[in-house]
Amino acid sequence: MGAQIAREDRRESVDGSQVSAGEPRGNGLFSFTGNLNAETSSTQGSRFVIGVCAMDKKANSKPMTEILSRLPRHTFSIVLFGDDMILNHPVEDWPLCDALIAFFSTGFPLEKVRQPSSRACPGFNGAVGTIQAMEYVELRQPIVVNDLSKQNLLMDRRDVYRVLKEHDIPTPRHIFVNRDRYDGDNDGRGLDEANFIESDDYVELNGVRIHKPFVEKPVNGENHNIYIYYPTNAGGGCKHLFRKIGNRSSEFHPNVINVRREPGQSYIYEEFISTQGTDVKVYTVGPNYAHAEARKSPVLGFGKVMRDAVGKEIRYPVILSTHEKEIAYKVCRAFGQTVCGFDILRVGNESYVCDVNGWSFVKNSPKYYDDCSVLLRQFLERALAGFADPYESMHSPTDRLLGNSSSMSLLDMGERSGADHGEVVLCFCSPTFGCLLC
Repeated sequence: MGAQIAREDRRESVDGSQVSAGEPRGNGLFSFTGNLNAETSSTQGSRFVIGVCAMDKKANSKPMTEILSRLPRHTFSIVLFGDDMILNHPVEDWPLCDALIAFFSTGFPLEKVRQPSSRACPGFNGAVGTIQAMEYVELRQPIVVNDLSKQNLLMDRRDVYRVLKEHDIPTPRHIFVNRDRYDGDNDGRGLDEANFIESDDYVELNGVRIHKPFVEKPVNGENHNIYIYYPTNAGGGCKHLFRKIGNRSSEFHPNVINVRREPGQSYIYEEFISTQGTDVKVYTVGPNYAHAEARKSPVLGFGKVMRDAVGKEIRYPVILSTHEKEIAYKVCRAFGQTVCGFDILRVGNESYVCDVNGWSFVKNSPKYYDDCSVLLRQFLERALAGFADPYESMHSPTDRLLGNSSSMSLLDMGERSGADHGEVVLCFCSPTFGCLLC
């Protein structure tokens, strides 16, 4: 009953009149028949409408299509808002929905759809229209899959590290050098540049010293120009990391030894953690499900990207430790991002989170698409039914429990399912019941 009342409340238009759930607006209403562009005139036959408020490139991507097309059509209809509607129309004209999938990508006006309570990172141009900051969610009150009020936190790496610290999630040792009047939590690091000291082999701020090799990151989460500075006894110089361009993701500059000091530009300096040449990427669907895979680190060698025979970046299945599963649980909860990706640095028996990306999908994994759609359906059904904590009763797809032997290891499953040929291994874990697979 509560879900029905809430649904009727969301159906009210701005002037108080009732608007049909099936009234097409903007890009129209869509039902999945294996084609995202199959326009329909109504949502009859479906109980709920899911709005996808994302740029077309992401909304029409293969992972998104694969996952949403697996949701039962008798329960959910899908509405794609579309670039034109998102960018050029007021929120009053946006399609109506019961649940909203909305996330930032290049060009997305986060401010037009997010809930209030957070700010944009200085230098970040994706969030525009501050006056409309809370309009759509406040106007229609849909269930939100990924908490919009916290998505702006992901735009500033200082806020990311602050939230991680608040939830006792380990991060590399670091300092903030602020030149933009940052008004986030102040723990004595990064008060101003006057206290910033740069030496040949270290940087120091307010008594906290970070020795080379160290990593220099712009605070803007969308700026991926990251530098690693090396000590003089290792030859000096720096390595510039960047988003993949063809088969390259880094380049070495032997004569660059001083850190960046552009006016108004703030940076994080953190200890370089050697991970033996691999990066670990973790993907959650709710706090109890974590998928992990490793790739060659861009720091390694000449920054060449390793690709398979069909041109895809090579990634390998990874088994998460109990501690890393707890980290995944905390990250999902702390940032309110049901579907979330983040990066882990592994050294010995320790693991550190160095980046949180928000909405992220695994690519080219049918099993992940199956599992993600099942878990997303569970979340939506519970949230729309008014569960106080929709995550609480979510469970792993039953067909993940392969065979009769509860002692079968994840590695054994990988060998039997072809994981060594590119298939990615997934695992389900819960703080209450532990990992059901390994």
